[in-house]
Amino acid sequence: MVQRPKDSPQLDALLQAVSKKLGVPAETLRAELKEGKFDAALASMKPKDAAAFQQLLANPQRLQQMMNSQQAKALYEKLKH
Repeated sequence: MVQRPKDSPQLDALLQAVSKKLGVPAETLRAELKEGKFDAALASMKPKDAAAFQQLLANPQRLQQMMNSQQAKALYEKLKH
């Protein structure tokens, strides 16, 4: 089972950035994240990107690996400022 992230300033910043990129309200993304679904986000993505995202979500170890990557950490640092 995938653990759902708790609300935090970091999550808020990430949701705002994703919201702007996808054109989906941050509150919609937050609600779907809490429910473990991503319909609005997936609907606004290119089919190839949506498929890659779904594959990533299906593999918790790979998702954790990605979140611990230098690129993810750099993105987090950029978003929190």
